[in-house]
This record gives sequence, C-alpha cells and structure tokens, in this order.
Amino acid sequence: MQTEGSVALVTGANRGIGRAYVEALLEHGARRIYAAARALSTLDAVVALDKNRIHPVKLDVTNEADARAVAAQAEDVNLLINNAAILDVGGSTDVSMDAVRANMETNFFGTLNVTRAFIPALEKHHGAVVNMLTLVALVSMPALSAYNASKAAVWSLTQSLRADLSKRGIAVHGVFPGAVDTDMIRNFQMLKTPPIDIARAVLSAVATGDEDIFPDPMAQRVYAAWRLDPKAVERQFASM
Repeated sequence: MQTEGSVALVTGANRGIGRAYVEALLEHGARRIYAAARALSTLDAVVALDKNRIHPVKLDVTNEADARAVAAQAEDVNLLINNAAILDVGGSTDVSMDAVRANMETNFFGTLNVTRAFIPALEKHHGAVVNMLTLVALVSMPALSAYNASKAAVWSLTQSLRADLSKRGIAVHGVFPGAVDTDMIRNFQMLKTPPIDIARAVLSAVATGDEDIFPDPMAQRVYAAWRLDPKAVERQFASM
C-alpha cells in the first residue's frame, strides 16, 4: 500500500523507532497519524512536529479496553504499525520470571491485542499491519533471552496473521532490523542504524509489498548468512 494519503497509527510513538515512524510518515505524505503511548504527556514533542496531522492517543497495548477505545476513536486507520516493545537483559537461567512475563505481555500479547482491535477498520480500508520484530527473532542473543523469545513468538504470530488476514484484504509485514540507535540498546557497544533510516526503509518496502523486511545493512547481512547456514549464525550470536 502507498503511505501517501494514508491514515496510520503507531504504537510506542513517543520515542525511538516509534517517533521516527511518525517523522517518516509525515515525509511520505500521510494524511493523519495517531501517535500512541501509555501516557499522553510523553507525546507533546511528537505532536509538535505537525499539530494538524498528528493526533495523540493514550494506549497501553496490553490493555484490551484501551485498544478497543482507540480503535473506536480511529476508525479511519488503514496502516497499523505495532512498534511498542520492552526489553529486559538477562540469560535464560537468570532472568526473572517477572521479566519474561512482562516481555511476553507487551511484545507478544500487546501486538495481538492491538491488531485484533483494529481488524474492522483495516478490513474496511484494505489496510496493512506492520509488526516490528528483530534479528533476534531469528537467532537468539543469549543476554536477551526474554526479549528473544517474545519476538520469536511475534514472528510466528505475524505469519499466522498474514494467513488469516489476507482473506480479509489486509496485508501483514514483518520487520527484522539489526541494531538501532535507541534508548533500548543504549549500553550495547556496536554499530547502530539511526531510527529514521529504519522507518524510511520500512515505509518504502511496504509500498512495494515486501512481506519480510530487512531494513538496514546489518539485518541484510545477517539474514543472508542465516539463510545460507543458520547454525553458523546461531554459534556466532551465542558467543556475543
């Protein structure tokens, strides 16, 4: 679908990749953007980018009532970008069970909750869903065990949604970025892609109908290696 003239909703829009999506949507000529976050006060700077086209909405993705209320308010949405996520650091034998549950609750159940709420609008407008995944949905980084698992679950969910929603005229895209320069991985010392570069690449790929999107050089390089020899990439990531 074309993003020019679209009406989009971006979860986790107050910072990082979410804010970059809002900026890229403005550049691509979106007609209206619903910027969603758990607290409206965190969206002031985002709304200031274009007060006419950006509409702040309160949305805790894990809350079904929130999702239904926002979907009722934003019935014109034809592009849903499921970006909201959390990340806890810890290996599989030492990360707390509370952290594991929290990552699954936000990253997996939150994505499913919001998508379900917006299906009527997306079906009506022949829209699209963009699910923000990550390379570690394909191959785990041991220090991010809870996050890895939650994003791998969203990858599986994305495939299920694609099969189900294609019958209703809704496209479903999965995005697998590498390291992105956001607060989420501020303490990880590695080359990182600016969030705006990710957002621009994703919107361009959505416009051309790409279902699985690898929006940066690291993502493209690792995906190519993973397709060739997934066990070699697993061993490489296990050593990180």
